[in-house]
Amino acid sequence: MATASVHPDYAALRSAPVATDPFPYVVVPDFIRPDDLKALHVSMPEITSGGSFPPGALTLSPLVKNLIAQMEGPELRALIAEKFDLDLHDAPAMLTLRGRTREKDGRIHRDSTAKRVTVLLYLNPPGAAFGRQEGCLRLLRGPDDVENYAVEVPPINGTLLVFPNCATSWHGHRRYVGPRYTIQLNYMETGSKARSEMRRHKLSALAKRLPFAA
Repeated sequence: MATASVHPDYAALRSAPVATDPFPYVVVPDFIRPDDLKALHVSMPEITSGGSFPPGALTLSPLVKNLIAQMEGPELRALIAEKFDLDLHDAPAMLTLRGRTREKDGRIHRDSTAKRVTVLLYLNPPGAAFGRQEGCLRLLRGPDDVENYAVEVPPINGTLLVFPNCATSWHGHRRYVGPRYTIQLNYMETGSKARSEMRRHKLSALAKRLPFAA
C-alpha cells in the first residue's frame, strides 16, 4: 500500500519574491496543491475548541502526519533560511495546529521574541466570511489599527505565509468566529525564554491529550 503523502510546491517557495512592506515576508498561494488540499480537507482532525494544539495532542491521519513531517523537515527549513538569509540549522522547531478561531483571536500583536521565524499554512476552502475579509491575516504598518495594513492574506487554498519576527512585525485580523485550520511552525531562538516556551508546548500536548467531548 502506498504511503499517504502531500507534495508541497517547494519550487514556488523558492521562486517567490521577498516583499518588504511593512516588513519582510513571503506569500506562496497554492503551496499545497489543489488535489492534496481536497484530501487534507477531509483528513484534518476535528478541533471544536479554540487555541493551539501540538500534534501530540491530536489523533492525526497518515496524510496529516506526512504534511507535519514535511513542515518540520530539512527542505522547508533550508528554503526559508536561504530566502531570508538566516542561519536556522540549529533553531528548534515548534509546530501547532489550530482548527477554530474565537472572538478574542486576531488581536494586533507581534510574536514572542523567543520565535525567530513564523510560518503559517492555511488549509481552508474559500468561504463567505473570508470573502468579507473576516479572519484574513493582515500585515500591519503599526500596532494601533487593523485597517492600516500593507497586505491581507486570506486563510485559504493552501497558502503559505512566512516572516521573520522583528520589531515591526505587527499582524492581526478582523473578528471571525468559526472553523479556521492553520498549521503554525516557528523556528525558535536557543535561549532560556525559548526553552521555557518549548517546555510549555510539550506540557500542553500532554494536557490536551483528552477527548474533546470531556
